[in-house]
Amino acid sequence: MGRNYDSKRKLTAFISTLSCFFMVSATNAQQLTLSTKYAALKIDNGYITSIKDRKTGKEYTPPGMHSPLLALEKHKENFYPVSTKVLPGGKILAITYSNGSVATVKIDQKDTYLRFQLLSLSPRNDVDNVVWGPYKTTISKYIGEIISVMRNDEFAVGILGLDDNTTSGEPRDGDMTQASYLIHSPDPVKYPLPAELKEGQRFRIGGNGSNDVAFYSHPEDYYRYMNGNGAKLEPAFGASVTMHSRDRKKPYTIFYPEFNDFPSLKAPRHMELKPVDVDYIGSSIAFYACPDSLGLKVIEQVVKKEGLPYVTRNGKWVKDPANYEIDMAWSGPHDSLASYAAQLGLKAVQDEGLGEYYVNPANPWGGTQVTLNGKKQPVTALTNKLNKEGIAYGLHTLTEFVQPFSSDVHPVPNDGLCTVMTTPIAGNITATDTIIPVKDTSYLNESGGWDQNGVNVIRIGQELIKYKTVTTTPPYILTGVQRGALKTNAQAHQSGDTLTKLQINCYSGFIPDVQLGDTYAKFYANLLHDGGMNFIDFDGFESFTYQGHGQYPFKRFLRVLFEELKQLGVPYLRVMGSCVFEGNWHYMSVCNVGGGNNMFDPVHNKWGIEGKDIRYSFNSNYFPCTFGIQSIGKDWNVQTIENLQSKSIAWDATYMLGLSQRAVENRADKQSLFKAFRTWQNARNAQVFSKSLKMEMQEEGNHYHLEQQDGNTWILYSVAADGSFGNKRILKKEKKS
Repeated sequence: MGRNYDSKRKLTAFISTLSCFFMVSATNAQQLTLSTKYAALKIDNGYITSIKDRKTGKEYTPPGMHSPLLALEKHKENFYPVSTKVLPGGKILAITYSNGSVATVKIDQKDTYLRFQLLSLSPRNDVDNVVWGPYKTTISKYIGEIISVMRNDEFAVGILGLDDNTTSGEPRDGDMTQASYLIHSPDPVKYPLPAELKEGQRFRIGGNGSNDVAFYSHPEDYYRYMNGNGAKLEPAFGASVTMHSRDRKKPYTIFYPEFNDFPSLKAPRHMELKPVDVDYIGSSIAFYACPDSLGLKVIEQVVKKEGLPYVTRNGKWVKDPANYEIDMAWSGPHDSLASYAAQLGLKAVQDEGLGEYYVNPANPWGGTQVTLNGKKQPVTALTNKLNKEGIAYGLHTLTEFVQPFSSDVHPVPNDGLCTVMTTPIAGNITATDTIIPVKDTSYLNESGGWDQNGVNVIRIGQELIKYKTVTTTPPYILTGVQRGALKTNAQAHQSGDTLTKLQINCYSGFIPDVQLGDTYAKFYANLLHDGGMNFIDFDGFESFTYQGHGQYPFKRFLRVLFEELKQLGVPYLRVMGSCVFEGNWHYMSVCNVGGGNNMFDPVHNKWGIEGKDIRYSFNSNYFPCTFGIQSIGKDWNVQTIENLQSKSIAWDATYMLGLSQRAVENRADKQSLFKAFRTWQNARNAQVFSKSLKMEMQEEGNHYHLEQQDGNTWILYSVAADGSFGNKRILKKEKKS
């Protein structure tokens, strides 16, 4: 507002004069009333005691329950406010805690949200984390566990972290949550729970993790797949949202965060975290409460005003549903790629046929080439052509999975490879010894990789050594030792030299630490720039979880990547990935994970289990759901295309259409398939489908046929089981005023 006001009377008069939407009142030394355009919030003695919809007056705070504005955490013990004081001017709140610490929190009221920032904590008293929340509400229909939002059909309450180190959920080992199933019916009438289940029950996700499908095992709608812990179902009253910020300068020994809680996993494993030079002073959040229909627009305002990553395409935010686009997944020779994309109206192509790309600094492209006119050519031979036609072309990469063939592994391993623990060796060893004595066995007998693949690697000096396990009685000796197995030079080592156990990924390779991740981010930026690429599929996005710092490495890596791209003059990068987390939500355009009938079966017009699970999670977090990769099949016909397109429009879903020259040119109905696809694509781009029509089209039993009359008019028919056309509707593009 630009000025301070010391009384409610003066502030009320000021608001009345300027017709502002927000206010602050210090009714006594401990109470604040804050308002935005859509909501009013009360803070009493450091606790949020009321969240109201200003239009309807509806209260969303559970009766008799209060939420700490900011809590402290040390060694898994929480400390809460015991007293507060509103400092002169009404914009800074001093909160005293049960451990004796005093936090000063700055309050800024914006048009549609409230901004809270921790300015200081004194004395720090060895506090590990500051915790925003949990903020309790009566809302629970949609649990936005990724970006910390609670939603129903009328209202939404959420928080956004405004700095890289303020991340989703409550503090925990590794600051990640295990993916799991949660029993929750968003509509108890439509999806009643059976007697043996209760709201809030948690179940392991099932499967053995060997592929995407193994993660998903329950078709029932009341089994909800959870991808995060930013929002939590609270069956007693509704749901809550939480974020926290950690002092990462301190060393921590944690239980390594299992990314997926499979039944086959054994006991958790330890990890000694490498400190990172960031902490919680300056941590800030945006708190918003608004009609759910405006939730995404309010988030966009926060993103723009607070300088969060604001990725746009064609002048629109990538989170705008108008930017939910269908991509192409390509394989095989590339001669027809541009032609197919133009005929289908597709603007982005992910080249699955090039295989999975792994970072290798000494050989960036690793011989990657495209096939044009029967010849292998550099990638730029294709991207130069596609860029002129406005078609984004991209790489399928395994993000931060460092494979043993990388130059960061041999002949001299990079100092930035992520570690698990260190201990001295207990005796001299020669370059040929396979008996390695150690002083401390801690964690050496715990298998590497979240899938516990049994691969263990240590580093002594500049040598990498494989081993199996360690004896459990003195003298402690590593067993199954292999020298030179990873192509590093075997060397002699002295008693007392440091032995470092390295973090192993699920492909039996390695992981960069947070700092080396900066180098990898810049590597990717330059790789894409040099190849003329503006699309990337970060498969293996979960590789950041191995570093033990939760969402922070995601945010840091992507920020460095986009900063480097900006320096290189790249205006837009379409980011796809294998998972959506709070740490990558802002940067991602789409997440077309999975594929085939496990996501959606267009022949029979039915959702698969994986598709159902991803749909609920993504949609609850204001992110487009997906059908994954939908590759044209031998049993496809025109109606299959119409099922695929109509259902994706109905659900605002994205997917990749899987094509190759061979698959298409072998079909006699190529032209009719392409025509049907393009007809729906044109209608999608024209946004002729109303909300009520989309709701109707979501029903699995409904089939449709679409015909285009001109550039502004389409005719939509319902299709009966026998293929005959029924109800006819005219759809027109709205003229812009």
